[in-house]
Amino acid sequence: MERQNKFDKEREPKEFIEKLVKLNRTSKTVKGGRRMSFSALTVVGDQKGRVGYGFGKANDVSEAIRKSVDKAKRNLVMVPVKNGTLPHEMIGKYKSSAILLKPACPGTGIIAGGPVRAIMDAIGATDVISKSQGSRSSVNVVRATFDALANLMDAKAVASNRGKSLQDMWG
Repeated sequence: MERQNKFDKEREPKEFIEKLVKLNRTSKTVKGGRRMSFSALTVVGDQKGRVGYGFGKANDVSEAIRKSVDKAKRNLVMVPVKNGTLPHEMIGKYKSSAILLKPACPGTGIIAGGPVRAIMDAIGATDVISKSQGSRSSVNVVRATFDALANLMDAKAVASNRGKSLQDMWG
């Protein structure tokens, strides 16, 4: 018989997974010394196609992360994922960052840098190839990736544009 502790709660599975992409510390010099503040960039997703990002600032690390997660949950977008990959190739741009996202064969894995990998994990995609071009700033890369994901068409739309059935395209 297992002992029950008041701190052992039944861990229910979370609806979203949360990934911290970047945590930044800034300091402001004031009369009494340096005052630290923190900013956090997080990505949340349900691994079933819904994903969002948020950026939060606070004087405490945990508060900045909490704020960014709350903002990410408010800004969710749907991404069409079929067989663990994306339906077609897409380029997303934000300021001087550009992200190329390509579908990949099963077994390829996620070939992507840090911010893009976090987004693909949160979406639930397992086979994606990406290339980051231009600015490598985490915030710009995340926003460029979301620009690409927002312009993705679902598999049915791509199949109808090509004049094929969904079965012909995805097997």
